[in-house]
Amino acid sequence: MKKDSKIYIAGHRGLVGSAILQNLKLKGYTNLVYRTHQELDLMNQEEVVSFFEKEKPEYVILAAAKVGGIVANNTYRADFIYENLQIQNNVIHQSYIQQVKKLLFLGSTCIYPRNAPQPMIEDSLLTSALEYTNEPYAIAKIAGIKMCESYNLQYGTNFISVMPTNLYGPNDNFDLETSHVLPALLRKMHEAKENNVARVEIWGSGKPRREFLYSEDMADACVFLLESRDFTDTYDKDEKEIRNTHINIGTGVDISIKELALTIKKIVGYEGELYFNDTKPDGTMLKLTDPAKLHGLGWKHKVELEDGIRMMYDWYLKNLND
Repeated sequence: MKKDSKIYIAGHRGLVGSAILQNLKLKGYTNLVYRTHQELDLMNQEEVVSFFEKEKPEYVILAAAKVGGIVANNTYRADFIYENLQIQNNVIHQSYIQQVKKLLFLGSTCIYPRNAPQPMIEDSLLTSALEYTNEPYAIAKIAGIKMCESYNLQYGTNFISVMPTNLYGPNDNFDLETSHVLPALLRKMHEAKENNVARVEIWGSGKPRREFLYSEDMADACVFLLESRDFTDTYDKDEKEIRNTHINIGTGVDISIKELALTIKKIVGYEGELYFNDTKPDGTMLKLTDPAKLHGLGWKHKVELEDGIRMMYDWYLKNLND
């Protein structure tokens, strides 16, 4: 990519998109295009066609998606599969029609089977049943991977799919109904500290283990791939069947939810009790990515978890009243 290449970031206000946008700006990219949801509804095919015809971006980053935690995924199952499929179909197809040089599609490691061998490698995809609570979202993201892969094989496009592990960082979603576990715990403990609440309830036993990646690290990995790697770098050229060309983005290190909660408690300075409500669902007990493929392509994470949570909490405090 050249510094003046026209780059469209879909979903520039979210955790993923905002981190990528910031990374591109810091690296000197000057021709960045983005629209709010009010300006461009990515589920509306006519609007997306019109946008691509007018702007003709050279590069596309598809970070727009409907996302949420266990409660949201399990409650709004139809919304999660419908909205994500609509967004992906519109943006990926128009990227092909308008001859975009490279597209980066953002998915999630929830694409892997519930009981996938740990750590999860890219070849675990579609080997057994998915986690029930987020199955509709996962199926939509798997469809996006296969859509990129199929367009590459049929039309010679250069669409790369990346699957980040659990992300956290600036511009995260702190809504207690729809957020992921780390921002939810941070907000709960901050508010409990401020209001002198003696006990914070945490869903589940605290035993599940999760991997977390700082959003700015994830953005750096994405821009690295856009700048220096192509679809043809994502698979073994000797294989007769080209599949599982997506790339895990993770740290390869996990932590239990209980350990995570205690770390956040220390950083926030909350002195009350943590109550793990084991009548609530735990979700998958173990979920760890194998980032060896990404390491082989030349990138490794830099921010360790405790440092990342401290930076995230600082951001949260500065933006509390926005």
